[in-house]
Amino acid sequence: MTRPRPSTRATRATLTTLSAVAAVSLFLTGCSAGSPSGSESSAPEAEPAAASGELTPVSVGLLPIATSSAVPLGIEEGIFEKHGLEVTIQQGQGGAALLPAVSSGNIEFAVGNPQSILLANSQGLDIRILAGYSTSYENVDDPEDQAPSGVVTLKDSGISSWKDLEGQRVAVNTLNTQGHLTIMQSVEADGGDPQAVEFTEIGFPDQLAQLEQGNIDAAWFPEPFLNQARSQDDIRFIGDSLRAIDNLYSMVTFTNGDYAEANPEVVEAFRDAIAESTDLAMADEDAFRAAIVDYTGMDAEVVDALNLEYLSADLDRAVLEELSATAHKFGFLDSEPDLDQMILD
Repeated sequence: MTRPRPSTRATRATLTTLSAVAAVSLFLTGCSAGSPSGSESSAPEAEPAAASGELTPVSVGLLPIATSSAVPLGIEEGIFEKHGLEVTIQQGQGGAALLPAVSSGNIEFAVGNPQSILLANSQGLDIRILAGYSTSYENVDDPEDQAPSGVVTLKDSGISSWKDLEGQRVAVNTLNTQGHLTIMQSVEADGGDPQAVEFTEIGFPDQLAQLEQGNIDAAWFPEPFLNQARSQDDIRFIGDSLRAIDNLYSMVTFTNGDYAEANPEVVEAFRDAIAESTDLAMADEDAFRAAIVDYTGMDAEVVDALNLEYLSADLDRAVLEELSATAHKFGFLDSEPDLDQMILD
């Protein structure tokens, strides 16, 4: 269903792509406790929206996935403009690609997984979470059937539980992020040895073929790849590992510390716009699915079959505390970051 665009002017997103392979390498290996950009200077203060209605320009980094589409929906509906913001979207292929761009000030905001943000802060970067964004479940009738992500294997593999992943090759899109972490937690909770699981890094689009060719034993991926896999007769769904932590955020909204301190009014306006955009996506599913088609380029028939995540700007500190403790337990973090510093009031 295509929703008509508003007649009033809406600020349109400009799409660019972040190329951050080198930056990611520097970020993961060369972080220090100094200024995020390696400089002692603070972030410049953004020009506030003028009384005449002039908008404050900001950039937001998004992943090219369905869940991100609430942001372009909000842009098209004029929500960000109402809050005094002119938004440019920049796409990154993973949360780790977005973090260096936010840390350096190349973009002001981003939406990505909180595990990467915990890691960044534990390594000395000053990344601040200003709002939630998405969780896998909220008031669904059948969590297993409506899972927006999960682990699959072949029915003849002999794998039917989390414990059965011991000694098996499991693909995730990126090592040391939430898929990897929550699979280990799920295996341990099922009585298995998570250290005996062999994790390998394979992009989401290639995992199903690698599974069918026998190069891996199980694959973890989100929609639309999960729906595609579960439609095949030879595929067994093991479960959604993100349920290992109750109400775990799949993505949150973040900025860098210098920018947040220099521009509190802009940060508050962006938080309010994210809240209104995610609320709209939940209140008008047809509009949200139409925005997914527009943003991702997926066919409408594919989008109609997607299990959607629950979107909200609300942020529960206890969830981040459990995620941080779990990541530290499995050695993903050498030390837990200061959540009082990391979470903006």
